[in-house]
Amino acid sequence: MKKIALLGALALSLMSPLALAEKPLRIGIEAAYPPFAFKTPDGQISGFDYDIGNALCEEMKVECKWIEQEFDGLIPALKVRKFDAVLSSMSITEERKKSVDFTGKYYHTPAKLAMKAGTEIKDPLVDLKGKKVGVQRASIYDRYATDVFAPAGIEVVRYSSQNEIFLDMQSGRLDATLADSVNIDDGFLKTDAGKGFAFVGPDYTDTKYFGEGAGIAVRKGDKELADKISAAILAIRANGKYKEVQDKYFDFDVYGK
Repeated sequence: MKKIALLGALALSLMSPLALAEKPLRIGIEAAYPPFAFKTPDGQISGFDYDIGNALCEEMKVECKWIEQEFDGLIPALKVRKFDAVLSSMSITEERKKSVDFTGKYYHTPAKLAMKAGTEIKDPLVDLKGKKVGVQRASIYDRYATDVFAPAGIEVVRYSSQNEIFLDMQSGRLDATLADSVNIDDGFLKTDAGKGFAFVGPDYTDTKYFGEGAGIAVRKGDKELADKISAAILAIRANGKYKEVQDKYFDFDVYGK
């Protein structure tokens, strides 16, 4: 018995810190939002969100377990404990804070409109009247378009993913989309499908709708996990890991002010 106990203790001493860490951190993500999250040709999840999440797990010495979910189902799935956190370019807004808690931000970029190149938009509420604007369902862009665009006579068309919107932009079924500027640029404008399209109009930064940047959502009241992840965000910002990941995808400071 003593030998068995001794061997067990030796085995534990040889295990890596990761193996000794807490149970895996289950993270919900929508892998259809380039360059933040997307699928590689071999079906693997990749992107800024994914790499930042793995860097945070490494910093916290836990294993990341990624679970895919359509964006509009992320918060409901978090609430029923399908995963422990949501890391999927989810903006920190007062409305969402009623349902979930957030870490500090891990990036912040403005929203923009994209339309056919050469379109002049001076006043969106006037110039877009009668036109179709695509937004991702349950996103901050959906909420803004519902509250501000729709009452002005602009037709708001909702989709389950931003990629579907880009397809309908290309086919002419939509006149415009309102979305994250980096996602529009990398996921559409810089691709062959986005040729002939461009940003139009102003930046959209109203914190009532567009929040304080993207954060990681946890279940309401899970302060311990939120604080732990927030500390890890600060740590990878300080030790250079954040910049290493950022520079893989962007040539500017995506963290924002």
